[in-house]
Amino acid sequence: MARCVSTGSWRCFALLLVGYMLYLLVGAALFSAVEQPYEELLRQELRGLRLELLRDSACVSEERLDAFLSRVLEASDQGVSVLDAESARDPWNWDFTSALFFASTVLTTTGYGHTVPLSDGGKAFSIIYSLIGIPFTLLFLTAVVQRIMVFTTRRPVAYVHRRWGIPRSKVAAIHAVLLALLAISFFFLIPAIIFSVLEEDWNFLESFYFCFISLSTIGLGDYVPGEGYHQKYRELYKLSITVYLIVGLIAMLVVLETFCELKQMKQLRKMFYLEKEMPEDQLVIINQDQLSFYSVTDPIAVVQEDKVDMFAGALGHLGNGLPTH
Repeated sequence: MARCVSTGSWRCFALLLVGYMLYLLVGAALFSAVEQPYEELLRQELRGLRLELLRDSACVSEERLDAFLSRVLEASDQGVSVLDAESARDPWNWDFTSALFFASTVLTTTGYGHTVPLSDGGKAFSIIYSLIGIPFTLLFLTAVVQRIMVFTTRRPVAYVHRRWGIPRSKVAAIHAVLLALLAISFFFLIPAIIFSVLEEDWNFLESFYFCFISLSTIGLGDYVPGEGYHQKYRELYKLSITVYLIVGLIAMLVVLETFCELKQMKQLRKMFYLEKEMPEDQLVIINQDQLSFYSVTDPIAVVQEDKVDMFAGALGHLGNGLPTH
């Protein structure tokens, strides 16, 4: 029986593997088909601007222009823009609030990539900080989600189940859907509206895209709030975004954990997961415990049986001694 279950699990796992690979390949094909034409248009535009600049600026050689652009692109990859490099009033990438935002993206593994350490010391510290901080963050998020789940999922589901007698699995499924809708409203739709207002160059779709990419910890880095020129209240804005990312990530984990606890999801996981096998040392311990239990209880049972036999014999003798009528 166990062998049949294990064989079925491996078959389901093979189908899961094939399905995942197909999903990956189809995604790559669609991304390439959709994005490559836009990349080609951008390349043509840049080539045209470069040729126009060389034609209008005869004193600038092609080699010097290429060297300048290479350095500009290198600095841009490190989070420094040539457009605001000469102004001391423009925001720095490594003031305290920006560094706090960077630390939160590192610890939550979001990693936008818009700001990176420039020095060797900063790179070395990033390695050490991440090695300690990422497991620490996982521990912190697990403890927080575990406590929130008691009040947002387990107790409400149990109360509705006891109060109205609705099956627990049905209550849990409805609760999970409602919780997901609330999370989408408060951590995607409403923040997307706010970002579309605060960020001049973002529309609603781009704002919603940023919220999803951030809270799913994908962190592509193509949209990062608070990086515009002459951003008002930039420090407070950055701090608010940091809080939003951490609280939003906790909310997403609560929703995911709520769905994972559904009976339907547990049955689905059984199709692909291996069954837990009890280690041999535990089997030996259990057998020894059973043997010791039997060795202790058997003499007691024998003594009790002897007492019963003695009592029955005494009654028999007593009955034989009574006069018969």
